[in-house]
Amino acid sequence: MKRKALKAAFPYTIPIFAGFWFLGLAYGIYMNVSGFSFWYPMIMSLIIFGGSLEFVAVSMLLSPFAPVQTLIMTLIIQARHIFYGISMLDRFKGTGWKKFYLIFGMCDETFSINYTAQIPEDVDKGWFMFFVTLLNHFYWVSGATLGGIVGSLLHFNTAGLEFVMTAMFVVIFLEQWLKEKKHYTALIGLAGAFVCRMGFGADSFLIPTMICILLCLVSFKKPFERAGGFV
Repeated sequence: MKRKALKAAFPYTIPIFAGFWFLGLAYGIYMNVSGFSFWYPMIMSLIIFGGSLEFVAVSMLLSPFAPVQTLIMTLIIQARHIFYGISMLDRFKGTGWKKFYLIFGMCDETFSINYTAQIPEDVDKGWFMFFVTLLNHFYWVSGATLGGIVGSLLHFNTAGLEFVMTAMFVVIFLEQWLKEKKHYTALIGLAGAFVCRMGFGADSFLIPTMICILLCLVSFKKPFERAGGFV
């Protein structure tokens, strides 16, 4: 049963492997050139398992101690997982002890696979989702760990490496823009970022921007749905 579920889950995770290893390597190298040994990206990727948050965590670790700002930033960045979790409540029923790991390991890519995959009838859905989660988790941890080790062994110009996170979000934004028939949500994000950047400055605009976007999406959710803005 477990082997059959693993064989069914593995092909779905191959594209994730390519992306996670590239970003994981970049993250591990970025951590190393920022002054951290490979233990940091290995443990952080294992425990946090949130790519965007882990990149942001590098600057948090290098900044003065600010627990409240760190808490708010973390909650806002990962807030989308609340909606993922609500969507998966029914699917996680009957999975037993695996449910705890499925909740912990649910990232964007894992949610996408487990929510949309057509699981064969002769494959246990709990074990299928477990192996999807486990494989994606392994890809990210191994990539980040290898990046931390490679960064300590190789000496090359890493200027601009931290831009990989920005590039990742730009690609995600463009993909979402192309998928949407109407661009209300994307325009709210652009407008909110611009206004908050002008109002709060380059060093303090991120949290106000996230709050502004969240409030706008919640306030105009129903009008956007009627107009097809979330399609």
